[in-house]
Amino acid sequence: MKQTWRWFGPQDAVTTADMLQSGVEGVVTALHHIPPGAVWSTAEIQDRQRAIAFLPDGTPSGLGWDVVESLPVSEAIKTQGPDLADHLDAYRVSLRNLAACGIETICYNFMPVLDWTRTDLRRPMPHGGNAMAFDLTDFAVFDLCLLNRAGAVHDYGDALRDAAHARHAAMDDATRKALVDNVVAGLPGANDGWTLEEVRAHLAAYADIDAAGLRVNLIDFLSEVAPLAQELGLRLCCHPDDPPFPLLGLPRVMSSQSDYAAVIQAVDTPANGVTFCTGSLGVDPAFDPVAFVGALGHRIHFAHLRNTRRDGIPDGARTGFHEALHLDGDTDMVATIRALMAEEARRRDDGRADHAIPMRPDHGQQILSDLTRASAPGYPLIGRMRGLAELRGVMAAVT
Repeated sequence: MKQTWRWFGPQDAVTTADMLQSGVEGVVTALHHIPPGAVWSTAEIQDRQRAIAFLPDGTPSGLGWDVVESLPVSEAIKTQGPDLADHLDAYRVSLRNLAACGIETICYNFMPVLDWTRTDLRRPMPHGGNAMAFDLTDFAVFDLCLLNRAGAVHDYGDALRDAAHARHAAMDDATRKALVDNVVAGLPGANDGWTLEEVRAHLAAYADIDAAGLRVNLIDFLSEVAPLAQELGLRLCCHPDDPPFPLLGLPRVMSSQSDYAAVIQAVDTPANGVTFCTGSLGVDPAFDPVAFVGALGHRIHFAHLRNTRRDGIPDGARTGFHEALHLDGDTDMVATIRALMAEEARRRDDGRADHAIPMRPDHGQQILSDLTRASAPGYPLIGRMRGLAELRGVMAAVT
């Protein structure tokens, strides 16, 4: 697998020199300053490629832009709103421009309103570092007591509702504000400034869209863009829901192996594929990474090798979790890597040009000097470098 690293651009606290010294072979990035629904111009794409290609001192880095994460799918596309046609046109132009610049793998997601959701961006860990976490009781506090979402009371069991109200009563204003900020953070650079009123407005757009309707909208989107991607030699790969269960009364439709199988069957072209995120999918106790690779490995275009550990008291199918060390979560990472490398071997035997699956050590705990260095939540230098080293060791051992 090609060892890649997520980079948020020249403003990232992690530099191209840091990546090179960490053993990174390729870069995953996106143009976060361009809003969803707008065109990514070739000039903007090439500017980011140049930033990757050189170290801070001007020396060539030898690195390239391997994977786009993400070319965002706008809310107008997800809801099939009034700007749908214009946003689809812009998406197709962006795909053409990425292809013209030699970038072939494009990750996206179809999560409504918020992308990844956490209640704590820096939970203290027993070893002295920090990790991102999703506390189900804290999330219920946000939904029931801070957002005051209509109908939220029906989405939680009695015990969780009681616990949420008790915790809310014990919070001061600063703690409540921090919780709101954490929940609406979403992708770094995307939703950081949303107010509660803006969240409510976005939720209203989904009032008449259930899971079946959202899946139809996803399939319609792919029907519009996947044929072009196939023509251009691109690989589209959908990231799973994070966490893999409904939140805020919103439907989620990419939470399991069966969800992916249904969408791949509906738009059955090689360009339509999977971002295999073991951390997101692994929150579900039913997730079997080896079975997933066995069934859908031929469509895995990109892998996020991270680990999560479930914690707290579950409420139905939902549970809390935190970002675990890469080899220390609920997902068997050794078995996962062995299955992915076997898939790569099958691709080589079949003569596939895309036999090498780009992977990245998605997320990481803040450790050592990370604790005093500014970085995007979940993307510290030393914690990810530790994760990459551990994953690299597993890859060497199972070769």
